[in-house]
Amino acid sequence: MGNLETLVTWVDARDRLPRSGVPVAAAITGRYPADGGSHADGAGGADGAGRDVEGGSAAGEEFWLVRPMCFAALHFGADGTEYRDCFVDSDGVVRLPYGLGSAETVTHWAELPTLPGGMTTRGVLGEGVQVALQRVWGDRPRT
Repeated sequence: MGNLETLVTWVDARDRLPRSGVPVAAAITGRYPADGGSHADGAGGADGAGRDVEGGSAAGEEFWLVRPMCFAALHFGADGTEYRDCFVDSDGVVRLPYGLGSAETVTHWAELPTLPGGMTTRGVLGEGVQVALQRVWGDRPRT
């Protein structure tokens, strides 16, 4: 099998946004649970440094993670809310670029790599899937 390594170039969402319809890896920051639900250790809230403390007022624990999303110049949520320049995940959750006032925001984004095997596309559907997999796996049996 060929080289399966790829280089990821992260773009700061404050500097530039992807083209509409482009699937991306999005680095998201926020707090979980956002509603300030109980933690396993019983602590709630956060001190000024973002650390959980007993009786604190900030909700949840800070996170920064990567999720696959699609960027949309215009998107209508399930409730009919109109969003502009937003990132939407597979569950329909909308996140805005960092600094635009949502509970979870996208700090950085990167275009998803193309499929393995020297392909120039990020997705194959239908009959082409088996052909593409055979090209990458060769005669190796599927398990």
